[in-house]
Amino acid sequence: MDIKEQLEIIKRGSDEILIESELIEKLKKGIPLKIKAGFDPTAPDLHLGHAVLLNKLRQFQDLGHEVYFLIGDFTGMIGDPTGKNVTRPPLSKEDVKENAKTYSDQVFKILDKSKTQIVFNSKWLNDLGAAGIVKLASSHTVARMLERDDFSKRYKANQPISIHEFLYPLLQGYDSVALKSDIEIGGTDQKFNLLMGRELQKQLGQDPQCILTMPLLEGLDGVQKMSKSSKNYIGINESAEIVFAKLLSLSDDLMWRYINLLSLETLDNIRSWKKRIDEGENPKNIKVEFSKEIVSRLYDDEAAKNAEDNFNLRAKGDIPKNIEEHSLLNIEPEGINIPQLLKKIDLVSSTSEAIRLIKGGGIKINGDKITEIRFTAAKGISFTIQVGKRKFAKINT
Repeated sequence: MDIKEQLEIIKRGSDEILIESELIEKLKKGIPLKIKAGFDPTAPDLHLGHAVLLNKLRQFQDLGHEVYFLIGDFTGMIGDPTGKNVTRPPLSKEDVKENAKTYSDQVFKILDKSKTQIVFNSKWLNDLGAAGIVKLASSHTVARMLERDDFSKRYKANQPISIHEFLYPLLQGYDSVALKSDIEIGGTDQKFNLLMGRELQKQLGQDPQCILTMPLLEGLDGVQKMSKSSKNYIGINESAEIVFAKLLSLSDDLMWRYINLLSLETLDNIRSWKKRIDEGENPKNIKVEFSKEIVSRLYDDEAAKNAEDNFNLRAKGDIPKNIEEHSLLNIEPEGINIPQLLKKIDLVSSTSEAIRLIKGGGIKINGDKITEIRFTAAKGISFTIQVGKRKFAKINT
């Protein structure tokens, strides 16, 4: 593939390339480049916000380059202060280790395992030692650190900045030195950190990396950045049915944002989607095609087809196929406590939510609305419980 075609793929959905002329020179060499992206294991699950970067890494793999998926198990214990107006509490070593394991299990839903190296920055940062960290800290001034937007705002507002927070961008930058990366990919909020890596490489005599920044994906609310803490996320490990339903719930405007950042359909196909809507077609049809594409990539084509079929059954109020089954071993004499059961099988977030739904007629057993918290069932029978329009489970007693 010629340089122009490669650049079109690399630029697709991106925010900025620093510096494009240098990237062209690297591509002209015709050898595999080292592409790095770092992820701090601050939560156990990856979501589609992370998939924006993972997609770009996959595109680089398809172009023949080497991808280094870097898990910041060392820096994760510091906590990236990016975008925060308070000092973040550091994670424990146990939390970081457990979260890092789940990352390794999830990334290959998108990345090509045979072309991916998973690396942990504790490998070189532990060896750096106190003397090495002090030497690294001497490479930049406090004034330089305060150029970073979030640090600057906190300083001007007289909000505390801990010394260890200054170490984070330095250590992330040192990752690029350790890997001798050619290109680093990160969100737009990571630009300062990415430039730090480029600067440290220059100081240590390496060919400086190019930087590719990607936009931050808004969550389902269309406002805040996607995150599990904001409950506006779509998890990579969520079931095919949930991923499909959440994507189908996007507003018509937000749909295009997701398509531009997550779809790997050809640009011609995306232009045809837009043309169909301009000619009067229901945007829902495009959402269905896009949702099936994402589910197919996370699972497979059969899972995408089943997710669509089950969504349609739920929309009509019918019981979908292959719903989750749960066994109830003990039945209390006064009957099954439905709120506790729903909380236990994760159909509601709390028993109080379940009680509200029961009072509002939002819970059905075998198709009939229930009005009581307790449900009488004999041992050895099964029943289907429904929460709202789309959540179902089969209970075996």
